[in-house]
Amino acid sequence: MNEGELFYAGEDNRPDVQGMRPGAEQGRAGQEVRARPQPRPGEVDTIDANELSFSPDEYLGRIASVRNRMIDQGLSALIVTDPANIYYLTGYNAWSFYTPQLLFVPASGPLTLFMRDMDARGAMHTSWLPPEDIVGYPERYVQRPHIHPFDWVSFALRQRWEVARASSSPVGVEMDSHFFSPRAFRSLVNGVPEWRLVDSFELVNWIRAIKSPAEVALMHKAAEVTTESMNAALATIGDGVAQNEVAAEIAAAQARGRGSAWGDYPAIVPLLPTGESADTPHLSWTNRKFVADESVSIELAGVHRRYHVPLARTAVVGKPKQELIRLEGVVSEALAAVLDVAAPEVPTAELARTWNRVLALAGLEKPSRLGYSIGIGYPPDWGERTISIRTEDDQILEAGMTFHLICGMWMNGYGYELSESVLITDTGCDTFTDFPREIIRV
Repeated sequence: MNEGELFYAGEDNRPDVQGMRPGAEQGRAGQEVRARPQPRPGEVDTIDANELSFSPDEYLGRIASVRNRMIDQGLSALIVTDPANIYYLTGYNAWSFYTPQLLFVPASGPLTLFMRDMDARGAMHTSWLPPEDIVGYPERYVQRPHIHPFDWVSFALRQRWEVARASSSPVGVEMDSHFFSPRAFRSLVNGVPEWRLVDSFELVNWIRAIKSPAEVALMHKAAEVTTESMNAALATIGDGVAQNEVAAEIAAAQARGRGSAWGDYPAIVPLLPTGESADTPHLSWTNRKFVADESVSIELAGVHRRYHVPLARTAVVGKPKQELIRLEGVVSEALAAVLDVAAPEVPTAELARTWNRVLALAGLEKPSRLGYSIGIGYPPDWGERTISIRTEDDQILEAGMTFHLICGMWMNGYGYELSESVLITDTGCDTFTDFPREIIRV
């Protein structure tokens, strides 16, 4: 295999892959790509084509939804760099997002996935894309100070006849994607000066907000992993036990899962703020040992096929302090009120107002948001970066939306966490797990 080649199932009758190399004489590859219709998932003989998580019609429906929104936003093409969005549209799943990669979505015709050459075969193992639409850039472009992989990709797009036909209207890019760097943007600007690159404003993320029945089924599987992982944490925490020992048991349960609900790696590691440090939410672990009458906020997620179901509970080794017991009652009451209100046609702001009213009657407030949309997740976050549950958000709830309601109260020198992952149903709201909403004594 030569640097920068496309991957093909056989050695015979290949298109001219030499034409895919910047600086090479133009071959037939771009012409053939331009002439081909949109491939249909399931009809491509990829290595693990039978292992896809969703039906061909579901993938085609997602692409159609993306293209309809592209029309609404006046985009001639879309550049996708968020690994969660690439997975959503193609099924591609590997730990390759630490080097630049992008999925090019034109207004019509085949999608093209560009990635590091050594990772390109991984897309054949996990995605529905045909081999000719999986393009590996040369290793010499990886982590160099004066060149960038998207320099090569820009020229490759031109040789695939994608630049001219996407020049009539703006091209959307995921400006807030975790893995789209300023250098990547600069390379595209310099490499394709004909294009006017604009923010796509989480175009694919917003389509992901409403889950299909197949996605909900995967989240129920993930919830089984969540339950096993929380049980592992609670069974391990004890006087004299080190935080890292608890984290190890959680990680083992997250990977093991339960039966057919095997566990995938989480986008966020287990979080274990303990004692006085529980007054802040995002601390992981050290070798610190738990002591009697000390609380710990446990936040973790079960994951199955990249779908996340987070959960948080507060545990105490021994007897909880009085201020923690007070928070326990108020937070449980407020969360129950929110769950009673959550239903289709209800604004997310109403959920936040309901929460705030119960807290205010107890003389409390929570400045941070109450929740956020969840589903597919890759490091460093399991949120979808779209809908937030707060008074400033005017999104209307719809059946199929899924959220993590994080009822965290971070006070001065102590804290209390209680959370639920929920599904908006046709008539109301269901939780994915069934843990007591109280301080758990261990």
